[in-house]
Amino acid sequence: MIDVFGLTYHVTYTSSEAIFVGLLVIWELFWKGIALWKAGNNKQSVWFVALLILNTLGLLEIIYLLFFQRKKIIKNT
Repeated sequence: MIDVFGLTYHVTYTSSEAIFVGLLVIWELFWKGIALWKAGNNKQSVWFVALLILNTLGLLEIIYLLFFQRKKIIKNT
């Protein structure tokens, strides 16, 4: 039972829905953890805050990792 603004809703989930939501949570946490780690190590504070606040099921995190993270240049000496 959920109470929102004084309205009461009865919510029930089937086991398959609960498993699906659990898998989505694991997916999101995996990508968010990697993206936050990279943004923090690269001192990209704007990206870090955006990735921390926005929940996009991993889409923003994957876009960041593919296109916006700083690439390390390996110097041959």
